Amino acid sequence: MSILVDENTRVVVQGITGREGAFHTKQMLNYGTVVAAGVTPGKGGKQVKGVPVFNTVYEAVEKESANVSCIFVPPPSAGDAIMEAASAGLGVIVCITEGIPILDMVKVASFLKDKNSVLIGPNCPGIISPGKTKVGIMPGPIHKPGGMAVISRSGTLTYEVVDQLTRAGLGQSTCIGIGGDPIIGTTFIDHLKRFKDDPETKGVVLIGEIGGTTEEEAAEYIRKEFDKPVIAFIAGQTAPPGRRMGHAGAIISGGEGKAENKIKALEDAGITVALDLGSLGKTASKIMGKS
Repeated sequence: MSILVDENTRVVVQGITGREGAFHTKQMLNYGTVVAAGVTPGKGGKQVKGVPVFNTVYEAVEKESANVSCIFVPPPSAGDAIMEAASAGLGVIVCITEGIPILDMVKVASFLKDKNSVLIGPNCPGIISPGKTKVGIMPGPIHKPGGMAVISRSGTLTYEVVDQLTRAGLGQSTCIGIGGDPIIGTTFIDHLKRFKDDPETKGVVLIGEIGGTTEEEAAEYIRKEFDKPVIAFIAGQTAPPGRRMGHAGAIISGGEGKAENKIKALEDAGITVALDLGSLGKTASKIMGKS
């Protein structure tokens, strides 16, 4: 099994005619993802990499049965693109776009409350179920099918961790980059609940970073509700307060968001925390009984 996406997923790429949209459409197709349609207003009737382009998401759903969106729309229009996808009834929306104005995301978050859409991102690498499909920009070759789930706030660190897991003989069930912006569609807990009920997932790697309290909240959920092994890493352990480190959401402010607080909360919940990123693969292998 996998969560949210699988070999039956039919993707519509919003912004497919742009440079990033076209490039990553090709990469998804090469991986085996069914990219059923693309959307760029005013360019309906064209094709990109053999994929038909429509003017609206509704047309893509109606004519090509698209059920998942991948968004490569520029920041000023990305919020509207998310809401268009939700209005068209898409169950999963993956927004790669970085730099969406916070006020736009406030509007999006309110709009999605009564919709049956799961938003991954924005400012994320997407989601991949190895051997089945990938939606986004994750590099396919480093992944292999298996029982480890990965949930991460950092795209680049996701790739590093997945590579270590694969080299350690630990394949992955589904890997999700939830995004690094202050307002994102789904959290660690949202996906932990899904992985809890996924029989294929035997353990989880959680990659957090400074800023916010989502890791502490996840630790409390894991302590109370989650009975599968969890290995964690927190990025930004040497970051000074008040300075943003990489992601817009990765900033220590008001005494919240410190790496040491997150690490303590995770360890108090019985979670193994790798303090050195380079050791995470070996740590996971040991926890999962591979050595």
